[in-house]
Amino acid sequence: MTPTRRGLVAGLLSLLLTALAQPPATAAPPPATAALEACGRRVTTEVFRQGAVPLLDWRENLEFDGHGTLWVAHITAGRVEGYGPDGTLRTTVPVNGPGGIRRGPDGFMYVNFGVNPFTSPLSGGAGIVRFDPRAAHPEPETVVSGLSGINGLAIDPQGNFYVSRELATGVLKIRPDGTRDEQWTGAASVFGTNGLEIVGDQLYASVISSTASPVVRIPLADPARHTTVAELTPNPLHAKVLDDLTSFDGALVVAAFRTGELLRVDPATGRSCVLASGLRMPCSVRVPLAFPGHDPRRTLFITEASGRIVKVTVD
Repeated sequence: MTPTRRGLVAGLLSLLLTALAQPPATAAPPPATAALEACGRRVTTEVFRQGAVPLLDWRENLEFDGHGTLWVAHITAGRVEGYGPDGTLRTTVPVNGPGGIRRGPDGFMYVNFGVNPFTSPLSGGAGIVRFDPRAAHPEPETVVSGLSGINGLAIDPQGNFYVSRELATGVLKIRPDGTRDEQWTGAASVFGTNGLEIVGDQLYASVISSTASPVVRIPLADPARHTTVAELTPNPLHAKVLDDLTSFDGALVVAAFRTGELLRVDPATGRSCVLASGLRMPCSVRVPLAFPGHDPRRTLFITEASGRIVKVTVD
């Protein structure tokens, strides 16, 4: 069995029992706590939104629309949630099994659908929808269908989609018109990708299927020249199970689902360190762009399979 999150659900039941002892979603958020992490940076962690029952309240991914709303893929509730800077839930958009969510160059929000951690990733019925975040009542529209086993999403400035697949080889590239670029996909021959992030002319991907916990770099113009940036698990018995990643402060920050960490990776040297720890099954991490009251130079937002949305501030 590959060490994907689907295979880890049973093993995470002990984490579930521990998390059930935490305050319920209606409880007041605990005060922010600070600690000096291994990266040598002082971080402050606070709960932006409390969760309910871990795993059953799974919030998979997040993205900021640039107009003051944080959009969160609530995978088990079958919807995308829009939050204001004060944590108020503003609106919801129905999406079946929402996964990776990203803002496109046209200003629309794009969301992978048919992503479910409790069912077979090969069952089919997945694709990409989009909605207008500026609409009073956003309605999803299917733009790509007929996919399976998908998870993460990235979009380049030309509107091409890049979709990760946990149990397949090759990051799937789909053109803006919905057709597949099979040649590009075949050249990007990395097995078991999860999180995706475009930085300049490079696509970075975390690999969930390897116990070495690698992060790879795929040149957009020449995907066959993909290389491994870093392997984040020296001991294969302690695989971190990498999830989403983002660009922050000149480096990559990767969510480690199993170990509850944010890992900082220098893309130039491959050097890594633990930026933050003590999270509860973190799934996605993003920088709060145009989100009033939250500094994108110092702040990261994280979604968790615990149901929480967490804010980490780095000094």
